[in-house]
Amino acid sequence: MTKTELLNKCARDADQRVLLARVLDKLDLAQSRGIPAHTPFLSPAEQACVTDLLNAWGHPRHFFFGGYEGAERQLCVFLPDWQEQEDWLSDPEGPVAALRCTFPRDAQLSHRDILGSLMGLGITREKLGDILLWEGGCDLLAAADAVPILLSQWESAGRWKLKLQPIGLDRLSVKPPEVRTIRDTVATLRLDAVLASGFSTSRGKAADLISAGRVLVNHRECTKPDRAVAQGDVLTCRGLGKCVIKEVPGQSRKGRTMLVLERYV
Repeated sequence: MTKTELLNKCARDADQRVLLARVLDKLDLAQSRGIPAHTPFLSPAEQACVTDLLNAWGHPRHFFFGGYEGAERQLCVFLPDWQEQEDWLSDPEGPVAALRCTFPRDAQLSHRDILGSLMGLGITREKLGDILLWEGGCDLLAAADAVPILLSQWESAGRWKLKLQPIGLDRLSVKPPEVRTIRDTVATLRLDAVLASGFSTSRGKAADLISAGRVLVNHRECTKPDRAVAQGDVLTCRGLGKCVIKEVPGQSRKGRTMLVLERYV
């Protein structure tokens, strides 16, 4: 399969084709020229798309990295044969850097407030990783080449002044996500039934959301309400959030399928 054929197979639209073409260029840089290469920060949906591409290309050597274990936004990294992943990760001058941002405790800045202030500087989303909020501040993952701009120009979010300092990735303040456990039963492990349970809506409404293209299964768009889902699947609905199928313990006495879901809040 040629690269053109691969892109024709894996890209759903023009934007996705551009992304995947850039990924293949980075892969070629590592394989043909022996130079470590990486993509910009990718969203979970983009990571899923890239994973499908690389699986179709024969699963070349690669890994994802976002600054800490469990990061949502991550780079896809390609290494030449001479370099080990551990050496790349231990390089203090690697492509992922962190900034600690503090502000008054009564500011109550949200993720949207922080991101909006960064966008106002002209920083593109692909230069930014996760934003880890905590009371009175946040830790920001960013491309190392964007840090000088951030340190010199990122002074406020809304009406609140910010104080910045670079920190090592080992000093990140990572909190476990807040989730709500949902125990329920469904007639079937169809996507519409499980989605309705996870987001406390009717099965008909869930089916409409799926058909409208607002639902992702494992970060891939799915428009089929009758799609079968299973333990471990991640369901995301634009406008409602994300939930994970943690367990499928078995059948209830009435013959319904028992579920344990975790909904992110």
